[in-house]
Amino acid sequence: MTAAPAQKHFTTSDGVRLAYLEAGAGKMLLFVPGWSQTAAMFAPLLQDLSQDHLTIAIDMRGHGRSDKPAHGYRLARLAADLAEWIDRHAADKITLIGHSMGCSVIWSYLEQYGDSRIARLVLIDQAPAVTARSNWSEEEIRRAGCLHTPQSLFEALDALTGPHAEQASQDYIRMQLVTPDCPPETIEMMMRENLLFPRADAAKLLLELALHDWRDAIARIRLPTLAVGAEGSIFHPDAQRWIAQQIPQARLSVFSAAEGGSHFMWLENPTKFLAELRAFLSATQN
Repeated sequence: MTAAPAQKHFTTSDGVRLAYLEAGAGKMLLFVPGWSQTAAMFAPLLQDLSQDHLTIAIDMRGHGRSDKPAHGYRLARLAADLAEWIDRHAADKITLIGHSMGCSVIWSYLEQYGDSRIARLVLIDQAPAVTARSNWSEEEIRRAGCLHTPQSLFEALDALTGPHAEQASQDYIRMQLVTPDCPPETIEMMMRENLLFPRADAAKLLLELALHDWRDAIARIRLPTLAVGAEGSIFHPDAQRWIAQQIPQARLSVFSAAEGGSHFMWLENPTKFLAELRAFLSATQN
């Protein structure tokens, strides 16, 4: 039986104390959670994978058990935090595993710092472009995975900064981010973890996240990659199919709704997720 992940801390160049979970030894699997998500949500995966890997999951600034500064809620700063963590730990041949916004942080990292220390990527359910432009076709919107129009984006921001922000966040998790069969205790855990990120700061980061279009950066990736999507996700699975088509020899896994295929498929169906991930790791080991 492997030990539960240990809580550790790291301080960035601008004085922000970031929390991260660590377990195991060997080649590194480094998890980057999504917007408002936390390292703790990956703890069961870390514990299983730590049997034969060094597993790490980082709480981004503002998130989880990390500091809640008044500054830095931009993807470039989150990517810099990730780069500083990697440099400080002299990490190499890393498998970077991003979920949702965590994929955008990875794309920003690759664009700014290159891929010399990265061996593989696992990109879990993120849209290349979260907000659609008015002149895009329906097909382009679907393949980009767009969740918002400019109007709906600002309505979401208003909800996050309004008097009922926490309730709005909880309702969104329950109604949009999981399948109807998701266990109530999993939903409650997700709600607790999400609300560790102050809603006003979450709104700042959502605006930053939603205005990027990463399609040109994705098309330049040449690392072994697994793209994971879900039929029941907030992002159309064609977005993950498009990502896999852009990256040479990328693998694709799309969970059906019956397989727990939501935006959080690894929480709803950890057995299938771990099998898909381990098959990819085994096929691309070096």
